[in-house]
Amino acid sequence: MSRYDYGVFVGRFQPLHAGHETVVRAALEKVDKLIVLIGSARQARDPRNPFTHAEREDMFAKVFKHEIATGRLILAPVADHPYSDAAWCAEVQRTVNEIVLDDYNRSGVVLHGLKDISIALAGYGKDRTSYYLKLFPEWGNIQLDSQYGTFSSTDVRKQLFQRIPQISHSVLSDEVAEWLEAFSLSPIFRGLLEEAEYLEAYPKEWGRGPFVTVDAVVIQSGNILLVERGQAPGEGLLALPGGFLDPRESIRDAAIRELKEETAISDHKGAIPPAMLASFIDGSKTRVFDHPDRSLRGRIITHAFLFRLPERRELFSVTGGDDARSASWHRLGDLRPEQFFEDHWSIIDVMADL
Repeated sequence: MSRYDYGVFVGRFQPLHAGHETVVRAALEKVDKLIVLIGSARQARDPRNPFTHAEREDMFAKVFKHEIATGRLILAPVADHPYSDAAWCAEVQRTVNEIVLDDYNRSGVVLHGLKDISIALAGYGKDRTSYYLKLFPEWGNIQLDSQYGTFSSTDVRKQLFQRIPQISHSVLSDEVAEWLEAFSLSPIFRGLLEEAEYLEAYPKEWGRGPFVTVDAVVIQSGNILLVERGQAPGEGLLALPGGFLDPRESIRDAAIRELKEETAISDHKGAIPPAMLASFIDGSKTRVFDHPDRSLRGRIITHAFLFRLPERRELFSVTGGDDARSASWHRLGDLRPEQFFEDHWSIIDVMADL
């Protein structure tokens, strides 16, 4: 008889490698069923998160076909919440609760809560799962004594994103290695490789920071003003109007300047002057976003300003400028996290109270 009814294993699996597989197999020896939560599930592709949630599910399906078919291994996505451990924790809890309740209900046993269900978090005792355990004290603990090997997914990606990709069969199952070999021949891979090369060269030219930037969260009548990035990194992704602080300007003035340069925001009288734009800023919502991993370019700390424009049927006119390919209004309810550059979706989520 298993010690736990369910295990939970959280990871990004970018890509799935032998270390991950070891945790899965070890956990399956101690639980009836293992729930694998695939993190960063709704991120835009970049060299750190190159594979979509569906693609990582496909990797699992190739390696653990029997376990998935028999229902012993259950896969589910979870999003990143870099500025709220509570929001991330709540999403994990809700996802696990829904999976367990649905699993029992399909078997004919109706549950209304998880009081009598035993759940444990699986992972390595000295990696980030030790931190996760503090967020889920109600769950048990299935920890392996030592890390499998000396490599990580970062090492696999570093070898992959080269002009002549290296795919190591010693740390990847044959199924995943074959998947990556096919991926390396795709147009998506070529775009990611170009971005990886850009990001590798960036600190050599500009340093690693810390740098100070500004972003404008501009809301009007249920719409948000966004730009489409016109160059790497994140070419083609949606972003907030913003940019780097000039040496002799205030942070607020920088946000207004970048907003005007990248969107040419205007009303029926013409370009809106800086003083009027400043009057739209909700000072109570100004916030610093400083997650250490928010940008692959280096240590970039941004200051976000919420601009609340007057409600009206005809939105202010905008035109893309500077390094923005285009600028346009978007209904807040139509947007998806995977459309956005870096952490801009998370900034909107926090600033606009979505």
